[in-house]
Amino acid sequence: MLSYDMLYSAGAWVPPHGDGVIDVENPATEEVIGSVPRGDAVDVDRAARAARDAFPGWARTPWPRRQELLRSIAAALRDSGEKTARTITSELGMPIDACLAVQALEPASILEGYADEMDRIAWEYDIDWSHIVMDPVGVVGAITPWNYPLYQIACKVGGALAAGCTVVLKPSELTPLNAYAFVEAAEKAGLPPGVVNLVTGHGSEAGEALVVHPGIDAISFTGSTVTGRRVAALASVTLKRVSMELGGKSASIVIEGADLERAVAATIRNCFRNSGQSCSSHTRLLSPRRLEQRIMSIVRDRAGEVQLGDPAAHGNHLGPLVSAVQRDRVTRYIREALASGATLVVGGADPPTGFERGYYVQPTVIVSPDPNAQIAQEEVFGPVLCVIPYDDVADAVRIANGTPYGLSSGVWSATPAEGLELAHLLRAGEVELNGAPFNVRAPFGGLACPVMDVS
Repeated sequence: MLSYDMLYSAGAWVPPHGDGVIDVENPATEEVIGSVPRGDAVDVDRAARAARDAFPGWARTPWPRRQELLRSIAAALRDSGEKTARTITSELGMPIDACLAVQALEPASILEGYADEMDRIAWEYDIDWSHIVMDPVGVVGAITPWNYPLYQIACKVGGALAAGCTVVLKPSELTPLNAYAFVEAAEKAGLPPGVVNLVTGHGSEAGEALVVHPGIDAISFTGSTVTGRRVAALASVTLKRVSMELGGKSASIVIEGADLERAVAATIRNCFRNSGQSCSSHTRLLSPRRLEQRIMSIVRDRAGEVQLGDPAAHGNHLGPLVSAVQRDRVTRYIREALASGATLVVGGADPPTGFERGYYVQPTVIVSPDPNAQIAQEEVFGPVLCVIPYDDVADAVRIANGTPYGLSSGVWSATPAEGLELAHLLRAGEVELNGAPFNVRAPFGGLACPVMDVS
């Protein structure tokens, strides 16, 4: 059990205002493995005031010192990496091998990346008779998601600290335990009191209190599009700056001449990573209609090889979804798609054999000839790949751009030049060309796309 009964404010562990508790569940066993305080508006106010008090001193701290502290936090996270990975595996359900690399150690690389970039920033410069100074925004409210919890803490808090901002962190109530590991690393590194503050709680309580608090200058939010709209509306009352990264329904477009085996295998891996609980996953495979039979043969073989397993065990397998609510949501999408005329290729909505406990969903592939179908338009957030045939490249672009999402895409082509030409036509914040690896130091974000009819 990892039970915490304190919050973190002004450099000290402090008791919460109320006595509410949030239980944390292991999604593989359905057992409670820990708990955190159910923070409220009073706790948020205390943390915001601490961050506001600490801001002037932190903003004036020479950037080489801030850089040094970022590297120290990264080193502390590396030192505790294996322990933190076990914690995240138990609260999220990502298998331990992937969890160590992506969820526990990659956050240290992100902080080191921010530290490196500080050498390249023009903190002060002149334009004609004007002297330009890069000043920090102020106090940042960081609201992080459950699917990449410590990773997103590093992204949000690391960037804010590098700029000279102070932070109030509100992690997801589903995976909050790792946030304590981050604060402990910051303490170990010697971060000044009040620079980072932690309030755990529900989004509808602590999260909304953070968004509307007059002492918060900016909000960084990652989560669902529905919640993002609420965050934007609430933040507009006090004219806060808001940075949001929301949902995705990313397309992986295979064009004729591409290496079909490699394209399909990589798309399936991308779609199913973290059991499909990744906003930038390529969840739509756009297939040339003329090659549909060949591609579907590869899809069946490769998707059929994906196995479920115990997330605490080493190996290359998928774990459960994060909660019963998430499992039920994903299986409902599968059933509704099949009832609406889509074709099941692999998997399905039935509980997987051998996993009577835990929130497991079968790795599933569905063919939807209608690009406007719900399964082809909405973010499922589970291990579900939707295959959509297209007639020509113009048709593929129309389908790929024909959702409200614009986070990520992929292109598979015979030559880089051919793929790049297609990539420029896609309304997406990033486009992976022929399986290029994700670059944590490149800009990441999406485009708000209009709802379009692609019929």
